[in-house]
Amino acid sequence: MGKQELLEWVKRQYGTEPDYPWADDNAVLRHRENRKWYGLVMDVQRGKLGMPGAGSVCVLNVKCEPVLIGSLRERPGFHPAYHMNKDKWITVRLDGSVAAEEIRNLVDLSYRLTMPKPKKNQGRR
Repeated sequence: MGKQELLEWVKRQYGTEPDYPWADDNAVLRHRENRKWYGLVMDVQRGKLGMPGAGSVCVLNVKCEPVLIGSLRERPGFHPAYHMNKDKWITVRLDGSVAAEEIRNLVDLSYRLTMPKPKKNQGRR
């Protein structure tokens, strides 16, 4: 799954339009209700991810259950979160090294983990 396919899928799935807060092509995926990030799509230099070679690779940062992060990082296509909390976020390459279905599942998990919290019943005394 590449960047464009991912952005089209989140638009259909969650009604999310990418937000471009910087003067580049890096896209933030936010909840409409609370504006919290559930994803960040960006180009990162390969060396910053510990990968050989020159140039950059498109990646997706998603929030993840901490118990899953360690095992995911052991697999091809996954890296410690780039510029995010490495205990709660993970970086996924969008270069075909991770199956599209797995990326969709991780985005869905991130979306759920960052959803607005239900408001407490304020009418109760």
